[in-house]
Amino acid sequence: MKLHDVRVHRSDENLARRDQLAWKIAEVATDPVEVTPEVTEMVINRVIDNASVAAASLTRRPVVSARSQALSHPRSIGGDGANTFGTDAAIRVSPEWAAWANGVAVRELDYHDTFLSAEYSHPGDNIPPITAAAQHLAAERGLTGRDLVRGIATGYEIQIDLVKAISLHEHKIDHVAHLGPSAAAGIGTLLGLDTETIFQAIGQALHTTTATRQSRKGEISSWKAHAPAFAGKMAIEAVDRAMRGETSPTPIYEGEDGVIAWLLDGPTAAYQVPLPERGEAKRAILDSYTKEHSAEYQAQAWIDLARKLHNQH
Repeated sequence: MKLHDVRVHRSDENLARRDQLAWKIAEVATDPVEVTPEVTEMVINRVIDNASVAAASLTRRPVVSARSQALSHPRSIGGDGANTFGTDAAIRVSPEWAAWANGVAVRELDYHDTFLSAEYSHPGDNIPPITAAAQHLAAERGLTGRDLVRGIATGYEIQIDLVKAISLHEHKIDHVAHLGPSAAAGIGTLLGLDTETIFQAIGQALHTTTATRQSRKGEISSWKAHAPAFAGKMAIEAVDRAMRGETSPTPIYEGEDGVIAWLLDGPTAAYQVPLPERGEAKRAILDSYTKEHSAEYQAQAWIDLARKLHNQH
C-alpha cells in the first residue's frame, strides 16, 4: 500500500489531475491486476450475505416502497436492465433503479457487513449498484462473473481505504459520502473504462452524495436505509454521464471550495489515504466482517453477552 498525501489547494495552485485523490482512485480502478482466490471467495460470500439479508427484509415497508418505485421504471434502452429482489427474474428495470431497490433491501435490517476505522461503513452497499450495472450491460459488453468480482473488489477496496483515512462523522457528514466514489470506481472496473472517465464519475458521485448525518439522528426515518441506495443510484448515473463525456467539479476533494475545505477538516486539513500500488492486489474486503445479529456492529458482542447471561441465569 502507498500513502497519498491529500490537502486543500488554492485554485491558483493548479493541482495537476494526476496528483488529485479522485485520479489516484481511478488509477486503482483501472489497474488490471488479478483478484486473488481468497478475495474472490470472499466476494462470493458477501454476495450471498447481501442476498440473504435482503430476503429477510422483502416485506418491510421501505423495501416494498423502493421496489415499487423501481418497477415504475422499466429497463432502459442500451441494455437488458437489472433484477430487483422480490420480483420474478424475468422482470427487469433500469439499472439505477435496481440499485435503488436492492440497496434499500440490503440495508433495511442493518444486517450486512461492516468496516470501522476513522469512519463507519457497510462496504456491502457497493454490491447492488455494481451488480445492477453488470446485469444491464452483460450481453452488450460480454461481461462475465470475473468482471463482476473485479468490480466488487474495487468497490470494497476504495471505500475501506477512504474509511481508514478520512472521518466524515466527526463533521456530521453521512458515511455514504465514501460510498458514491467507491461504487463509481467499482463500476468503472467492471466496465473496463479508462482513467479519465472513472475520474469524472468519481467526482460527480462524491459531489451528489455528501449529506448530513441527521439521517441517523433524532427521530430516525426510513431514509437511513435509503441513503446508501441513493449513493449507489447516483454512482450509476455519474458513470453514465461520464461515459457521455460530461465532466465533474475538479478538484473535488482538494479544491478551495471542495469537500475537504468546507465539509470536513477545513482549509488546513491534511490526510494520508492508503491505496494499493500498481500491480498490488485489492485485498481490503478481507478486513471487513459480517454480522450474526440484526443490529449495529458495535452491539454484536453485547447481544452475545446478553444471550449467554440469559442462559446462565
